[in-house]
Amino acid sequence: MKIAVPDMISNSYFPAQAAVELGFFREEGIDLTLEMIAPVENAYAALRDGAVDFVGGSAHSALAAFPQWDGVKLICAQAQGMYWFLIMHKDFAVARGDVAAVKGRRIGAAPWVGMGLRRLLMAAGVDLQRDDVTIAPIPGAHGGLNFGVTAAQALADRKIDGFWANGMGAEIALRRGIGTLVLDVRRGDGPKGCFDYTFASIATTDRLIAARPEVAAAAVRAIVKTQQALKADVTRAAEVGKTLFPPSEAELIVELIKRDLPYYDASISESCVAGMNQFARDLGLLSGDVAYDKVVATQFRDLWKQL
Repeated sequence: MKIAVPDMISNSYFPAQAAVELGFFREEGIDLTLEMIAPVENAYAALRDGAVDFVGGSAHSALAAFPQWDGVKLICAQAQGMYWFLIMHKDFAVARGDVAAVKGRRIGAAPWVGMGLRRLLMAAGVDLQRDDVTIAPIPGAHGGLNFGVTAAQALADRKIDGFWANGMGAEIALRRGIGTLVLDVRRGDGPKGCFDYTFASIATTDRLIAARPEVAAAAVRAIVKTQQALKADVTRAAEVGKTLFPPSEAELIVELIKRDLPYYDASISESCVAGMNQFARDLGLLSGDVAYDKVVATQFRDLWKQL
């Protein structure tokens, strides 16, 4: 069996990666291989087409391959809240929280990731056309193993004025002294409600749940065990980093995961799904109301609790 993630050298989907590398899927009786498929919409297309069995990616992006949430379920969260950062080049001297600083600027973002920034800016009163804001992919960014790392280099090269990407890319830009942190949604930046635009989830198909519910349940238990293991000893993240990351990024992963631990919770609340679906409707990705239990595999709710 396979689980796809759209970023490899990243903290974004680390619980899924660590569950493979630390053996928690194996402990639950699942022989699961980790595969990177980018961008995220391609990972969900692979899930739809049966090329992979699970996706550890941004929850709202399931709509790229499963319109109206037909045929897919979120079985647990890897962590809570929208987890991308807005970084602007240091030369602009942007103050924390100053979203108006994007006016007239070129912001690098992957397509389905950039949707979070687009909606956030709309909520903050920024009109992308009127205010001449360009949010676009970075050419060649998906040729490597991480969009954020590539984005940090593009910022250094002045190919972009800023980027909206994962914590690894943000940390590299900040440590290299080339970027300034403008928005960190998880920690209170941005307009009301943007925390719930999306989150890192584990998704699978309705057909897998129907045919092999015990496998889906085992996957949930593996993620919860991974979250708890990292909370108990965050240095275990280094074991995964040494296996999957280049040395420079491996050195950063323990600190990044330490920051993420407060958000390690496998539950998916009804309010979270309502916020995500409103976000999707606002962007034209979803029409009408969709019931919570159409989005979430509620039969696994008891497994979200600490084991």
